[in-house]
Amino acid sequence: MTRARTPDADVVVVGAGVAGLRAARILRRHGLAVTVLEAADRVGGRIATDVVDGFRCDRGFQVLNTAYPALRTVLGPDGAELLAMRTFVPGAAIRAADGSLRRFVNPLRDPARAPGSLHTLPPADLAKLAAWTARVLATPPRRTALRTARSAAADLAAAGLAGTATETFLRPFLSGVLADRELVTSEGVVRLVWRSFALGRVFVPADGMEALPRRLAAGLPVRLHTRVEAVTGGAPPVVRTADGETAARAVVVATDAATAARLLPTVTAPATRTLTTWYHTMAEPPAAEPILHLDGTGGPVANSVVLTAAAPEYSASGRPLVSSTVVGPAIPEPEVRRELARIYGTGTEDWELVHTAEVRGALPAFLPGRPVRSGVALGEGLFVCGDHRDTPSTQGALVSGRRAAAEVLRALA
Repeated sequence: MTRARTPDADVVVVGAGVAGLRAARILRRHGLAVTVLEAADRVGGRIATDVVDGFRCDRGFQVLNTAYPALRTVLGPDGAELLAMRTFVPGAAIRAADGSLRRFVNPLRDPARAPGSLHTLPPADLAKLAAWTARVLATPPRRTALRTARSAAADLAAAGLAGTATETFLRPFLSGVLADRELVTSEGVVRLVWRSFALGRVFVPADGMEALPRRLAAGLPVRLHTRVEAVTGGAPPVVRTADGETAARAVVVATDAATAARLLPTVTAPATRTLTTWYHTMAEPPAAEPILHLDGTGGPVANSVVLTAAAPEYSASGRPLVSSTVVGPAIPEPEVRRELARIYGTGTEDWELVHTAEVRGALPAFLPGRPVRSGVALGEGLFVCGDHRDTPSTQGALVSGRRAAAEVLRALA
């Protein structure tokens, strides 16, 4: 009779992205011995900040939102001070086909400047957008998450927003958030995203987006440069690395979807989307305010913003830093600068390229018919979490980490 192997730890978490770190913190708080294994040289997964020539360049254009419930839970009442929150203007500046630059300001977050938005869209479209937004906000998020039958494009069309409102504002705005120019993402996901932008303020930490995972990792036993080769369920489940095998009472795979599917045969990886972000510096910023600039003409640049107008700490020298994102793989950089010249209405010949971040697998695709929330308990001591199990956002990653931790605690009770 073969004796059962004695576990080496209570829980092994594979992956030190925010989902895995969130799960690990909860499990440690409940008194479990947790080890986090990370293949990279830093924590954070896809949330990373590279310092290039004194500029903080996040791994693609990433932001946080004060309306994310999971973020408020993680950071607590002093979260803004802990991350040195640097906020953006709640709205967008849209370059229209006639060459004008029209500003749309969120009336819920900045009512004093909202009247200036009355000429951004035709009055009938503004009324329809307000009505659709009111319905989104009036619906509890749990019910919204069940709306998966049709695409965002179909949902907006049903609300009477398929024309100017979508083409000049909603499509360019949402494409940069979801990496989805066709708006084929399920309506529930888009409504949840829209809800967070309507109720919250967008911000970045002064030290870059990596400040969030660094804070989550504080005090946790994280082993970097440790790539997991295989995970086997059983009693107990086992994790294999180049250094050998570790048995645990439970294993949480908190990686990107493709890696999770490789390690866990019962997990199917969804299609993923690519985003490419260019960082430029110049003598004078092309805009004074930290407001997202959109191209309402359907050009390749989804959005652009003067990051240093919100967070001067992103530049050690004090020179401006502009972040501009395209949906999909990189296109020629001169083409990006030409588009930015039109969007900002200024010359870009003297702009200097600081960094390019092409992020393949930046976001999982959530198509109609796919549930917004997928299971995290797989049996045989195996669990999974990440934004591919919840909404494609930092909020979704944090929530999935909490859900996985709750299932582990239930299983080990």
